[in-house]
Amino acid sequence: MVGILIITHGALGEALIQCATHVIGSRPLRVRSLAVSGRVDPEVLLAQARAAIAEVDDGSGVLVLTDMLGGTPSNVAARTVVPGHVEAVAGLNLPMLIRVLTYRNQSLESAAFKAVSGGREGVSELDTEYPRAAPSELRRRAAG
Repeated sequence: MVGILIITHGALGEALIQCATHVIGSRPLRVRSLAVSGRVDPEVLLAQARAAIAEVDDGSGVLVLTDMLGGTPSNVAARTVVPGHVEAVAGLNLPMLIRVLTYRNQSLESAAFKAVSGGREGVSELDTEYPRAAPSELRRRAAG
C-alpha cells in the first residue's frame, strides 16, 4: 500500500485527513501530515519529512502531497522525491486525497496519476443548474 505524507501550510493537512476520515469512515493507515508554520528551517523540515516518509513506507513507495506549488511545503516535498520510490504532487484538495486513498493499493505511479486527475476533476463551478443536472452533463459543460 502506497504511503502518504501530506506537507501543508499550517494544520491544513491534518484537517484534510480528518475530512477524508469522515468520508471513508475510518482514519486511513500509513498517512501522516507535516504542518509548516511560521519561520521554519527548511533543512529541519526536510529531515522531518524524510523521517515521516520512512514511517509510512511499507516498501510500496510514498506519495507526498502538498498544498501550493512554490511554497515551502512544496519546495521541501520536491527535495524528497526519489523517482520510483517517492513521488510528489502539489495542489492538494479533498477530492485529490480521496482519489489517492481509493487507489493507493495500485502502483506509486498510478497513485500519483490518480492524485492529479482527482484534483483536477474535483474543481468545478457550481451554478443554479447543479442540483438538477446529471453528472455527465456537468462534465460535458466543464469540458467545454
